[in-house]
Amino acid sequence: MMTGLRARAIGWAAGAMALAACSSALAQDLVQKGAYLVRAGGCVACHTAKDGAPLAGGHALKTPFGTFYSPNITPDPETGIGEWSDDDFVRALHEGVAPDGARYFPVFPYTSYTKMSREDALAIKAYLFSLEPVSQVRREHDVGFPFSWRFLQRGWRLLNFDEGRFEPDPAREASWNRGAYLVEALAHCSECHTPRNVMGGLDGDMYLAGTPDGPEGQLAPNITPHETGIGDWSRNDLVTLMKTAMLPDFDSVQGTMEEAIEDGLKYLSDEDLAAIADYIMSVRPIENEVRAAR
Repeated sequence: MMTGLRARAIGWAAGAMALAACSSALAQDLVQKGAYLVRAGGCVACHTAKDGAPLAGGHALKTPFGTFYSPNITPDPETGIGEWSDDDFVRALHEGVAPDGARYFPVFPYTSYTKMSREDALAIKAYLFSLEPVSQVRREHDVGFPFSWRFLQRGWRLLNFDEGRFEPDPAREASWNRGAYLVEALAHCSECHTPRNVMGGLDGDMYLAGTPDGPEGQLAPNITPHETGIGDWSRNDLVTLMKTAMLPDFDSVQGTMEEAIEDGLKYLSDEDLAAIADYIMSVRPIENEVRAAR
């Protein structure tokens, strides 16, 4: 009898150990996936101040409406997101709403992140929560009246925000849909490369057609396949840019695009970069020769 009980106990213990090992492996896989998606989402560049701790916030973003400072997204319970639940995190990305109910300013690209899947959002959270917490109090935005009034975001959202997840096009190949998802949701390319209206909302009729008033007041070029954009580029030209920051004429990009590449895009797989290139090359060509303001 004792021998049988001992054998069963050993079996239960072995099963529990195997289950724990399996759970640990799954958790590690989720963290690794999240680390990749953080790069794809451009989180590092936006949430890291110059000479600051990675992802601890404080990065300044100058806009026509004022200067905004990114928050701490390390798992510090006091100054970061350490007390956030899964639903808190997903709601921030999908709806642009903080755990306390405050509406985020659209400088946080929730207007694109809303297309992200819940699965990917939670993988990002798993990675962020695996990091060392950094205590760094959020710096207040330097935004004047009336743009500093958060309650006005309710009206802005009615006019400029469509909440909802990415829907694959069944008529397109899986690689094209992957590229569309990366561009529209994670990499949020339109947030920089699409002109904005007087309220700061994206002009959908000029999708990816560039603007002289991009982030930090920098020019964001037309990246549609028109001759005023990247119409004479090959797919390989675009992939090379995303991997090396090198343009087809052997010049290199600077400013916020360089940051987007160095802190994010260059870490993506060749397959994902090719998918992004295929999607961008397929969007509607728009004539818009973007020139720097004189």
